[in-house]
Amino acid sequence: MRRKEKNKNRADLAPSKSEKKGIGQIILGFCLLLYTLFCGLPVLLVFIAAFTDEKAITQNGFSFFPEKWSISGFNAVLRYGRQLITSYGVTIFITVAGTFLGLLLMSMFAYSISRKDFRLSGFLSVYLLIPMLFNGGQLSSYIIFTSYYNLKDSLLLLILPLCVSTMNVIILRTYIVNSIPGELMEAAKIDGAGEYRTFFQITLPLLKPSLAAVGFMMATAYWNDWQNALLYITTDSKKPLQLLLVNIQKSIEFLLNNSNVPASARAAMGGNIPQYSATMATVVVVIAPIMVVYPFFQKYFVKGLTVGSVKG
Repeated sequence: MRRKEKNKNRADLAPSKSEKKGIGQIILGFCLLLYTLFCGLPVLLVFIAAFTDEKAITQNGFSFFPEKWSISGFNAVLRYGRQLITSYGVTIFITVAGTFLGLLLMSMFAYSISRKDFRLSGFLSVYLLIPMLFNGGQLSSYIIFTSYYNLKDSLLLLILPLCVSTMNVIILRTYIVNSIPGELMEAAKIDGAGEYRTFFQITLPLLKPSLAAVGFMMATAYWNDWQNALLYITTDSKKPLQLLLVNIQKSIEFLLNNSNVPASARAAMGGNIPQYSATMATVVVVIAPIMVVYPFFQKYFVKGLTVGSVKG
């Protein structure tokens, strides 16, 4: 009897399952908080460095608590005011148009290969995987786009290369198969709806979480792309933001590394040419819009990427 009472008292003193779960969640939350701080501190340092005086950076390096604040880095970037606004407009147009067109084409492609009753679904699935295995390379693409399609210095060359991605089609197809009941499509077919009506009125609205996730990744790729613009774009009015910022950075490096630069050119940059703070200012100009937009798509982004995962 005494042993039973002791065991009972020990069982009463032991933490319950709910208490163990609560402690585990606290530990997990603390670890996630540390990881968030670890990832967020470099971004915070970039923002602080963008507002730090160039001499303070040269003497003391980058610091979370700089000796002197300055906006000379932003002044060096904002001197290209009109061109900066034009490049922002070009980048926004490319990002919106490319993302919208890509989502439309890839969602239709994913819908086609997800239908088991579609005769060409197997062929299109194999055709989709070919670009992942065989790629003609940058040189062949440049020759075809410029010599045969005559698209040199065209904004289409900033949209088409990133428009369709095999991995994004696979994500959309997986979401359709795992999250959209096939009975809905069969019911629509019985009611007399065609494939286009079934896709636009039933499948596409239910595909929103995955479209948001893929759309955000596409928009980020379009926003950060500058290699295609460097290859194909020559007109200043068609240069996107990323290419303009790269050119600004090269101009600053040229002024710093050449002693024969006229004094008027240095005066145009404000006398003291800010190298490090200007670099950080360009980074802020690039990532600030993405940081503002991401919280609005975070819920759909996570939901769209975790589709098909194992649930406990």
